[in-house]
Amino acid sequence: MVQLIVGRAGKGKTKQLLDKVNTEVKDVAGNIVYLDKSTKHMFELNNKIRLINVADYMVTNKDEFLGFICGIISQDHDLQQMYFDSFLKIACMDAEDIESTVEKLDAISTNFNVDFVLSVSRDEHELPESLKSKVIISL
Repeated sequence: MVQLIVGRAGKGKTKQLLDKVNTEVKDVAGNIVYLDKSTKHMFELNNKIRLINVADYMVTNKDEFLGFICGIISQDHDLQQMYFDSFLKIACMDAEDIESTVEKLDAISTNFNVDFVLSVSRDEHELPESLKSKVIISL
């Protein structure tokens, strides 16, 4: 399953994402990974959550990002959830690529039983129609 937290920059998406991941860690049996563009939020995350700074791994486009995600999944068979802060930035993509990338994440989610929660710097009305049903928080 792929879920989206959407809203313009500065609206509080990261806080919502951090609250959600820190709440979920109490109920999730498997592992959780949080991907970000820096380690700035390291001390705001529960210590059971693995923080990965995507910038450290030289990801330069959406295809490399999807390969990076699959690599993480292949190394952790207990992985249950992944959270992506600043999704468009860490995936190195433009907003027009979001629909096809989320479709691929949906397929990865189904194949490997990993849920994804993405923070996207776009208003809900700017999203393609097919993604609006995935929005859990709109700011």
